Amino acid sequence: MIAWMQKHNKYLVVTIWIATIAFIGAGFVGWGSYKYGKKAESIAQVGDVEISQSKFDFTYRNLYREYNDLFKGQFDEAKAKEIGLVKKVFDTLVMQAYLLNLANEYGIVVSERELADYIASLPTFQNGGVFSREIYDAYLQNNAMKAKNFEAILRDDIRISKLMKLLSADAVKYEAKILSMALSVSDKLQYTVLDASNIDGNLSDGELESYWKKHKSEYMSAKKYRLSLVETHLDDMNVSVEELKKFYDKNSYNYTDADGKVMDFASAKSLVEKDYRIKKGKKRALLDYIAFKKGKRSADRVVLLPENDATLSRALWNEIRNAEIGSIVKPKAIDDRYVTLRLEEVVEPKIMDFNEAKERVEKDLGEIVVRKRLDEKAREYLESDGRFDKESDFVSLRNPQVLPPLSEKETLQFLQKLFTSNKQKGMITLSDKRIVYRIVDQKIGERDENLSMLVKKSAGRIKKGEFEERLIEELSSKYTVKKFVKGI
Repeated sequence: MIAWMQKHNKYLVVTIWIATIAFIGAGFVGWGSYKYGKKAESIAQVGDVEISQSKFDFTYRNLYREYNDLFKGQFDEAKAKEIGLVKKVFDTLVMQAYLLNLANEYGIVVSERELADYIASLPTFQNGGVFSREIYDAYLQNNAMKAKNFEAILRDDIRISKLMKLLSADAVKYEAKILSMALSVSDKLQYTVLDASNIDGNLSDGELESYWKKHKSEYMSAKKYRLSLVETHLDDMNVSVEELKKFYDKNSYNYTDADGKVMDFASAKSLVEKDYRIKKGKKRALLDYIAFKKGKRSADRVVLLPENDATLSRALWNEIRNAEIGSIVKPKAIDDRYVTLRLEEVVEPKIMDFNEAKERVEKDLGEIVVRKRLDEKAREYLESDGRFDKESDFVSLRNPQVLPPLSEKETLQFLQKLFTSNKQKGMITLSDKRIVYRIVDQKIGERDENLSMLVKKSAGRIKKGEFEERLIEELSSKYTVKKFVKGI
């Protein structure tokens, strides 16, 4: 059981992702739509289940909001690209689709009454503890969603929840006993931590160029677009406090703090004003667009940008990718302004020459070389019976005291791997470190009733997580994923 925790950390626990209720309080985040592919309103199909464009957009903008709260308002499209948010969303929806296919096989359905009761129970749509149709309709309007699409998302979540309850199973005594034994064992260690500082990671230009020649196709320049931009600024628009208050009253659920609580008007005022200017300024932006299209207004500037550059929003990039040379893209809101643009030229990617690619090659090859040399040095250390420079007290998973120079997180990772190994002496790999160790003493702690209760609960969670991972693996081999659009 403990071994599973170490080996299988690439899957997200399915049940984390089936609770749309966690997203209900989130407001609108700018997000464009892909051009529809093979099937209208579908971006992919998994088995017999289609993934709709509206569900993808809804999940993206709400997960974006979750990250923005986590980053305390400092999350943007550049960071979203950096962490691969589009892929995270798509992978999430694929996992849900696997489960929905199984729910179809089991004949799991959700009645209209169940759906209505569920919606009415959500606090976001209540006023004084009673469901408010006005709040519900305003939520749909502000998230640019049709009721049937939003309710289809909720219906899917309820079906998956029913399925997982049907398949749930608690840990048996034997499984809890194994985990309890692992948590009760304490080891006294001698160890040495090797990291990049112990390695000569210098690479010659010859080594770098040789690697580049073998991997040229991996080092392509970005696709670039030459664009004429018209920017419609809104900071000179007159807005009254009364207008802002009225807008806030209608959309208050869009303004939540880090704890998910709705902010009062005073706290949310700057955000409200920004959103209201965007809404009110749309007419001005359309007038600029018409003037630009008729040649009565020239571009404010011409830029050459790599694809998905953070200067523009994802909504605009989706339009640009599908635009023809010379065509004008209608205005889209970016931060506190609107941008209208004309596509002038597309510069296709090409293989970068060595000097252009050198920095990236050095980083990629450097990581490979450091890992290889770390492994070699750790093996040499073990074979030569080198002297360990650190010694610990008795440590266990139950009492994971920090082992310097490891951090608390690294210590826990090390101990979890240590207590799943049957080697008295060996090497344990962390991402950028190798720990060479020898167990010099070992003991088993006394039975603890409080620990036993904790273990029982933990064993159940581990079994549940392992079952869900295995289930997804099985379903992924059974149902084929077909993508109808690029970029996901």
